[in-house]
This record gives sequence, C-alpha cells and structure tokens, in this order.
Amino acid sequence: MTEPLPVPASSTGGAGTGDLAIRTERLTKQFRSGQVAVDGIDLHVPRGAVYGFLGPNGSGKTTTIRMLLGLVRPTSGHAELLGGRMPEAGLDVLPRVGALVEGPAFHPYLTGRANLARLDASDATANPRTSRRRSDEALERVGLSAAASKPYRQYSLGMKQRLGLAAALLRPRELLVLDEPTNGLDPQGTREVRHLVRELADGGSTVLVSSHLLAEIEQVCSHIGIMGRGRLLLQGDRGELTARGAARVLVQTSSDHVAAVAEVLAALGMAEVSVEGTTVTALLDDTPPEKVSAAIVHAGVDLLGLEVRRPNLEQIFVELTGEGFDVAR
Repeated sequence: MTEPLPVPASSTGGAGTGDLAIRTERLTKQFRSGQVAVDGIDLHVPRGAVYGFLGPNGSGKTTTIRMLLGLVRPTSGHAELLGGRMPEAGLDVLPRVGALVEGPAFHPYLTGRANLARLDASDATANPRTSRRRSDEALERVGLSAAASKPYRQYSLGMKQRLGLAAALLRPRELLVLDEPTNGLDPQGTREVRHLVRELADGGSTVLVSSHLLAEIEQVCSHIGIMGRGRLLLQGDRGELTARGAARVLVQTSSDHVAAVAEVLAALGMAEVSVEGTTVTALLDDTPPEKVSAAIVHAGVDLLGLEVRRPNLEQIFVELTGEGFDVAR
C-alpha cells in the first residue's frame, strides 16, 4: 500500500494550530480483537473549510469521528476540536459543535418537533424561551416542516436522516461534523444537503463531511482527506490535490489523420500516446495545450477537438490504494 503523503502546506495555510478547527496527532484506535481501525492519522481541518473526509466503508472514517467527538477513547494519540483537547474539553467545545453520526436515534413515539425539543432542553446553554422557534427553523432548513407533527416511527429513512441534520442545526455552530449525511436521501434530498453545506460554510461554519460518495463531496469541498484501511493517505486543498495528478490531452481528428496526430504528439516528447477510434491521447506533462494544437495545425492535420483531462478524486484514490470504493468491510 502507498505510504501516507505529507500534509501539503496549503492544507493549513502555513498558519499555526489556532487556525485549525480540527487537529489530530497520531490518532490511533485498536480494538480488543487486535484490529487497528484508525492508524496514526494527523488530520488538519482549517477553520472555515468544507473538508471532505472520504473513503470506502470500513476505512475508519466513523471511528475517527467518534474519537473526535469524545464518544470513543483513542488507543494512542490525541484530537483537538476548536482548540480544545478532547474529551477533556468536551463541556466547553461540544456546545459549539453540531454532529450527525452513524444514523440518528430518536424516540419513536414522539413527533419530529418533540424529539428536537427534548434535545434542545438537554442543552444547558440554550434559552428555553426560544426553543420552539429554533426547532421550527431547523425543521424548515431540512425540509421537514410538513412532517413536524408526525411520529418519528413513521418517518422514512431519508426523513430520519433529515431529522438528524435538523438536530445538528438547532443552534449556530462553529463546527459541523456530518457522517454520511446523504444516506437514505433521494437525488433531490442529496442536492438539498449540498446546498445546505455550502450555506453553512458561507455563514462562517467549518464543515467536515464524511462520505464514500466522491462525486457528491467533490462538488462542495474546499479540502479533501482520503482514508484507506485506517490510514490517512492524502489530504489538502482540493484544487491542488487534483492538479497534482498527471493530465492527459485528448485530440479528436479525422480517421485519415489519426496516425499523423500520434506522430505529432510523440515528436513533442509526450508519453503514453494511444489511439482509440478517432481520438488520440497522451500524457500532457508540462506541455502547454496551445503548443499541442499549434503543432497539429502546423503539420496540416485535421484538428476537430482538443480536451485536457485531469484525474478525478476517485482515480487518485485508486492510484494510491490500488482499490476502488467497493472495498469490503
């Protein structure tokens, strides 16, 4: 397996730990069975970031989150949230953190609104006189206003997930930790969660979103951390991580000029030139795309289209681990 890569300077902006909403140092969890679920990870989540915590099921994401929130004690290493070391600083830190972890659990015979009211009442820092307003606003934000008076036991999986999100949003939070927030949601619900995450970040909150769905996370995250078999394989600014991968140029030409295009690309010193139908591809490396198009035109060859493709996050993950996102638990 590929060794974990060093954290790029861009992931912390070169600033001190005070600019990190989440920081872990060699955080490790080994169960009594001997299984190492989380293996010495150094997580750096900048304040104000939307951090996509990615990896297949069983890669250690949820165990990490449970340690961050003080729900599970690490075997070794430590975690800090909002500058406080967990779990010792939990009483100060957790009221400023909203969390959705591994399928929310509520009282089945209470309504959605009543469940939120019970949660709100347990928060010693919350004003009881404004509890109803907070509950209704949270329900509206997740699209559950119409089901507020419905018993939780009658909720679908997607509705239960929405109520869990509402619970995390009862009060303004400096940090939101969302574990698989789109679980059970239909495409419309998934789009709404994406919009909500952007809205929270625009409001100044830091959001850590754990997911195995790269396509969803890639659309909203400013920073990425990729887990595999309990190890943090890569993390940093999303744009820089995708840009570091090898780009390929795809040239569309006529069937009569495929061989000529391949010769032009090879003459430019480009590697891995290949032909499929009327498309010729090669590794772009440091060659400017405009130089490629100019060379093709200068050679008198038909240029019907030119595209530069960089690897997406899933391709980077596969390159790092040799595995896809269907890794068994």
